[in-house]
Amino acid sequence: MNRRTTRTIAAALSLTAALAISGCSSDSGSGSGSGSKSGAAKPEMTVSGGYMPEPVNDKMAGAFMVIKNGSKTADKLVGVTSPLSDDLQIHETKDQKMQQVQAMDVPANGELNLERGGSHVMFMGLKNTPKVGEKVTVELRFEKADPVKVELDVKERTYNAKNSTAH
Repeated sequence: MNRRTTRTIAAALSLTAALAISGCSSDSGSGSGSGSKSGAAKPEMTVSGGYMPEPVNDKMAGAFMVIKNGSKTADKLVGVTSPLSDDLQIHETKDQKMQQVQAMDVPANGELNLERGGSHVMFMGLKNTPKVGEKVTVELRFEKADPVKVELDVKERTYNAKNSTAH
């Protein structure tokens, strides 16, 4: 009985030590953002269908895409950068008038559709004029999520994505 008690105490001490060590190591890793189970996790954005109609000249061009937020945290698109232009703007169209905005909402578990006739990214003062078949790189910046790099396909000027043909 004495031997059994000694083993039980040794096992309890080992378990206590293991729990203490694992508790310390998980605390030190929690600040790194790796805790995907946390309700306050950063939004994760994905982009699909990105394209730019071939620009007519080097003065301006538009870009269109669908930004999906796969998290429970709403976010905002707050900026766009690209080697093609030093002046990229986020635009919305209301009452058939285009206007620059500082940010656009990307709802939790939702999408922001940037499409012809609606919200879009505007390139002002292009450094060159991309041609059909080329790709244009942009980086989308968000209020909370990490930046997302996207390669836009340069399409024919008349190209319209499948889901954006409605007026």
